[in-house]
Amino acid sequence: MQAFLEYIVKGLVQQPEAVSVTPVERGGLTVYELRLSPADVGKIIGRQGMTINAIRSLLLAGSAKKGLRCSVEIVEDRQPA
Repeated sequence: MQAFLEYIVKGLVQQPEAVSVTPVERGGLTVYELRLSPADVGKIIGRQGMTINAIRSLLLAGSAKKGLRCSVEIVEDRQPA
């Protein structure tokens, strides 16, 4: 599922080299933490969250076929001031 998620996200952003997906296990649920360039966050979220919700739906359907539970979170790394 991680490779699938990376493929989708890298196809949508301007800086695909800045994309990283990290799986984190939380009580039987795999949460994929998505880190990307701050300039690309808006592209992944989309208007009214449509794009990220579509990505979550695809991940949910794909993981359900394999008997897994997965979710996606966008992690914004704060730059020190």
